[in-house]
Amino acid sequence: LEVEVQGPGSGRESALRALAAVGFNITSIRDVTPMAHNGCRPPKRRRV
Repeated sequence: LEVEVQGPGSGRESALRALAAVGFNITSIRDVTPMAHNGCRPPKRRRV
């Protein structure tokens, strides 16, 4: 079983553990989190 995980957090580790506990044979784990290549400019900072 090839698993693709997306995003940070504790949910992805627990999901992988649950799949392994059920009995799936995990062959590869791939991170497909989208990463920006310096796309849109962020809004200007608020000055108080």
